Amino acid sequence: METGLFTANNVWMMICTGLVFAMHLGFSFLEIGLTRQKNTVNILFKNVFIICIGLLLYYIGGFNLMYPGFEDGDAGFLKFAGWGIGAPENGMTPDYADGGYTWWTDFLFQGMFAATAATIVSGAVAERIKLGTFMIFVILYVGIVYPIVGSWQWGGGFLSTLSYGEAEGFYDFAGSTLVHSVGGWAALIAIYLLGARIGKFDEDGKVNAIPGHNLPLTAAGVLILWLGWFGFNGGSVLSADPATTSLVLVTTSLAAAAGGVAAFLTSTLLYKNYDLTMFLNGILGGLVGITAGADLMSPNEAVIIGLLAGVIIVLGVALIDKLKLDDPVGAVAVHLICGIWGTLAVGIFGAKAGLDQFLVQLAGVGAAGAFCSVVGFVMLFALKKTMGLRVSKEEEIEGLDMHEHGMDAYADFRMNQH
Repeated sequence: METGLFTANNVWMMICTGLVFAMHLGFSFLEIGLTRQKNTVNILFKNVFIICIGLLLYYIGGFNLMYPGFEDGDAGFLKFAGWGIGAPENGMTPDYADGGYTWWTDFLFQGMFAATAATIVSGAVAERIKLGTFMIFVILYVGIVYPIVGSWQWGGGFLSTLSYGEAEGFYDFAGSTLVHSVGGWAALIAIYLLGARIGKFDEDGKVNAIPGHNLPLTAAGVLILWLGWFGFNGGSVLSADPATTSLVLVTTSLAAAAGGVAAFLTSTLLYKNYDLTMFLNGILGGLVGITAGADLMSPNEAVIIGLLAGVIIVLGVALIDKLKLDDPVGAVAVHLICGIWGTLAVGIFGAKAGLDQFLVQLAGVGAAGAFCSVVGFVMLFALKKTMGLRVSKEEEIEGLDMHEHGMDAYADFRMNQH
C-alpha cells in the first residue's frame, strides 16, 4: 500500500476519533437540558469522570480484554491478552489492520466507544443516584462488561462466527447492540433498582412530567451527537474507503432525519402538541437504529429504518412511563429499544437480509441482553446493599449540586433569587 493512502486512512480515523470524543459534550448537554438546574454540576461531573476513567480502564486492560486474539479452539467467550498496551512490530505500518490505521489510532478510536456505554446510563439515573456508587459501577461496567461483549463480535469471539443456514456471523457494524444496548440494559436495570424521582408518579398512577431546565442546551446536545455520529459510524469503516464511507454518512443522516420527523409526527398525533423533546429523541433513535447496518443499507432502506425508529421512540417512552420506570432523558427507549430494532433490521433490510440472518441477529441480541442484564443486576444490587444507590430525600429535593459538590452551576442566578 502506498504511503499516501495509508496516511489518508489514518488521518480520517483520527478525525473520527475526535468526532466520537465530541459526543461526550453532546451527551452532557442533552442530559443537562432535560433535567433540573439543581443537578447540573452533578451531571457534568459524571460525564467528565466517564471519559477520563473510561480511557484509563481501556488502557489498563479493556483493550486487551476486547481484542484478546481468539484462536481456533477457543470458546470465543472470554480471553485476556494482558495488562497495559504496547504496539506490535507492525503497528505503525500498512501491514497492520489492512493499512486502515495505526495501532495507536486503533486503541484511541475504540477507547472512545468504551466510555459511551456508561454515558448512556448516566442520563437514565440522573437526579437521584449517589455519585460514589455511580462511579464504582462505571469502573466495573466499562472495565469488564463492555469489553467482554465487544470481544464476542469485534474481537473475533463466538458471535462473529455464529452461523445458521445461509447466515454466517452476527453483524453489528458500529454498535447498535455492542455499544448502545450494552448501555441500555444497564440503564434499564439501574432505573428499576433506583426507583422514580420524587413527584414523577402519583399514587393513582398518573405520570407527571418533570420539565428540563434548558431545552436550547438539549437541542445543541443532539446536534453535536449527530455530528459525532459521522465519526461513530464513518470511522467504523476502519479506513477512508471513499465508497463505503460516503454511503455510511448518507444512510446515517437520512435515518436521523427520518427518525426525527416520524417521532414528532407520531407524538403530535397522539398528544396534540409539537413536542421538541420527542423530535430530538427521534433523531437519536434513528441514529441508533441505523448504526448496526449503516454500510449495508440503501438510502431508501435507511429512511424506512429511521421512520420506524422514530415511531418506536414515542411508543417506547410511553411504555417506560406505563411500567412506572423513570428515565429523565429517554435513554432506554433510544439506546436499548432502538438498539435492538437496528440490530434486527440487519436481517430485514440491506445486503444481508433474510430469515437466517434475522435469527442470528436475534440470538446476538439475546446473548448480549442476558449477559448485561444479569451481570449489571448483580453489580447494582450489590452496590445497593453495601454503599446504597439513592441519595436521601432531602438531598434529592434540594439538589445534588449543593449536597454532592458544594457548588452551583448557575451561582449568580441562585444569588439573585435570595
